[in-house]
Amino acid sequence: MQTSSNDRISLGVVGVRGRGRDHIQFYSKIPGAHIAAVCDIDQSQSERAVALVEKAQGHKPKVFSDMRKMFEDKSIDAVSIANCNHWHALSTIWACQAGKDVYIEKPASHNIWEGRKMVEAARKYNRIVQVGMQSRTTAHKQQAMELLRQGIIGKVYMAKGLCYKRRKSIGSGQSGPVPPGVDYDLWLGPAPMRPFNAVRFHYNWHWFWDTGNGDIGNQGVHELDIARWGLGKTTLPTSVVSTGGKFAYDDDQETPNTQRAVFDYGDCQLAFEVRGLLTHGEGGLEPDGEHTIGNTFFGSDGYMSVDLNGFTVWRGDKREKVKEVKFQEPARWDTTPHMSNFVAAVRSRRHTDLTADIEVGHLSAALCHMANISYRVGRKLQFDPSKERFVNDAEANRLVTRQYRAPYVVPERV
Repeated sequence: MQTSSNDRISLGVVGVRGRGRDHIQFYSKIPGAHIAAVCDIDQSQSERAVALVEKAQGHKPKVFSDMRKMFEDKSIDAVSIANCNHWHALSTIWACQAGKDVYIEKPASHNIWEGRKMVEAARKYNRIVQVGMQSRTTAHKQQAMELLRQGIIGKVYMAKGLCYKRRKSIGSGQSGPVPPGVDYDLWLGPAPMRPFNAVRFHYNWHWFWDTGNGDIGNQGVHELDIARWGLGKTTLPTSVVSTGGKFAYDDDQETPNTQRAVFDYGDCQLAFEVRGLLTHGEGGLEPDGEHTIGNTFFGSDGYMSVDLNGFTVWRGDKREKVKEVKFQEPARWDTTPHMSNFVAAVRSRRHTDLTADIEVGHLSAALCHMANISYRVGRKLQFDPSKERFVNDAEANRLVTRQYRAPYVVPERV
């Protein structure tokens, strides 16, 4: 598609229960972004989304239950996808094959292998694919990363990301009937067939390996991406070790609520920590309500903390505060600038204009997957970044991909 800056871009939004409705609101602020269609496996969610589009843009969008039908619609230029993690790769690949540009929510992928397939599809079909890591388009975070590159704290030798996001117990549930209006087979998609269980459904799918990646792959991928960005690394590390567990709660959650991971890049280290239970702030990062989320960078001359509210730099043995920048944009959670960047790249047809191109998203998501694999096999792992495989470890490499449930299979050749 070749457009002028004034041309309308027709968008379809996939997955409109929670984050997808945010997508509708954000795109409605962008000139020329026209919500042409919505898609969800739950009829009630689609109905709510239609009402939202009518209120925000003054027209009634088309409605689909199967994204494949949406992708076949030649009137739709691009799709914005906010479905579950286990669907991200196949949704993106199908859309690229259908000639659509894609905004895909984080984490880019559900496993390492399919993330690379997403990159291959974007390049093969010359598609613009942006990943929803909006920190890459946040002004104060861009400024902080530029200062790190300029040496404000000297040689950066370590980045530490925190995801101290308070999570309550999800409880336990029993199998039961599928809710009316829900296409459960489509919801499962690539995941194994299991009886419907409400505890594994709305949002809680994050905490089960079939469909989610735990909080390191939910909130944590944002901070891991910032950590990698600040370290200036455009490849994956050569080793990972991750430990932790699900502590305090007796419930159905499979993923850890407490997790530590350390990645070795040779000349520097990336550390990450998840705590879903009560905790304190750390490293110049203070609690924001119930949560402490952000990054600290350590250099030969000082250190920097970066979070949603701004960034602060301390230098020297006396730890003197030398710079402090507070958040200056109109709304801290507003993703409009990031989506505006996507829309601009759709018009320019240059994926290099994106702040979070699919390859950026793939590498940061892969860090989450590497940590989870180390956690699940229970040991430190060596990694070959060029092959994106673990070294001499068949058990770990089985978790680099998954068994896909036909017909929802990520293809070897995209």
